[in-house]
Order: sequence, then C-alpha cells, then structure tokens
Amino acid sequence: MSILTIILNILLPPLAVFMKHGLGTTFLISIILTVIGWIPGVIHAFIVND
Repeated sequence: MSILTIILNILLPPLAVFMKHGLGTTFLISIILTVIGWIPGVIHAFIVND
C-alpha cells in the first residue's frame, strides 16, 4: 500500500476505494459507511485496499 493510498483511506475513503476498484458495490458500500460515520468508512477502505 502506498503512502497516497493510506492518506486517501484516512481523508477520503470512497475516493481510495474508487481508485482501486472503480464503480461498483464496493464503492457504494464505502459511500454508505462514510455517510453513516467516518470511522466505519475508513475501516472499510483499509480492509478493501489491503
């Protein structure tokens, strides 16, 4: 995982997921989790972008 990916995972989780997986269910889940709460979105981004 690059430094850019780590920074995006923390600041903008949906953007980090989009950069790796594109549009799809993973991106949609990331947006939903980030809207519900920032921390679930960050956790999801780190798990998906492993």
